[in-house]
Amino acid sequence: MATLLLVRHGRTTANASGLLAGRTAGVRLDELGTQQAARAGARIGSVAVAALVTSPQERCRQTARAVAAGQRDAGHATTRAVTEKGLAECDYGEWQGRSLKDLVREPLWKTVQHQPSAAVFPGGESMVAMQHRAVAAVRRLDAEITRDHGPDAVWVAVSHGDIIKSVLADALGMHLDLFQRINVDPASVSIVRYAPDRPYVLASNTHDGDLSWLAPKPGRRRTRSRGAAVGGGAGPA
Repeated sequence: MATLLLVRHGRTTANASGLLAGRTAGVRLDELGTQQAARAGARIGSVAVAALVTSPQERCRQTARAVAAGQRDAGHATTRAVTEKGLAECDYGEWQGRSLKDLVREPLWKTVQHQPSAAVFPGGESMVAMQHRAVAAVRRLDAEITRDHGPDAVWVAVSHGDIIKSVLADALGMHLDLFQRINVDPASVSIVRYAPDRPYVLASNTHDGDLSWLAPKPGRRRTRSRGAAVGGGAGPA
């Protein structure tokens, strides 16, 4: 199957001020977030991406534009971002727009931290529903991109912290109640490959490092997975 790069949007004005932005309109990258997105885009530019998909929230679309710019700067074919509602931010309902320092006093806060599978945001969605629609979207898109571009294709999904954490938890075979153990920083890149036998998490929450090893080598195609290599294998060439 194809290889997925999960990119969180860069830092926003809401992140910097400690607000839970949710789906609030007009939340944009701040100056640092713009720089973070540009660095992520330049880093991803070391490999041509077959598809670029983004959450509908403006901060993700801004970050996706930075990824597309990195592709152009590297001389790859023009990549246009496609919006996917399944990657949208969690619907935090009445929590949206409130400060984190106030939310930490809410009884639901402890549930979100320790048993997120039981958390339902007042006037919003449950964290279980959030994970189900995000994972379903990612797996559907990965299958479509593999079908259309082959198993060596690399694609990018730009989304949000809780969305990416829930996708990584699913790929790792972790119960949603453990997903708060995963950290996903602004503009970080995580890598998942959905092989026929199981998902493989190749990297999580990375900020630096060469990604050119993801590019298919001329004359070589990825072989069908025979399972995890005993002892860890030799790694990428």
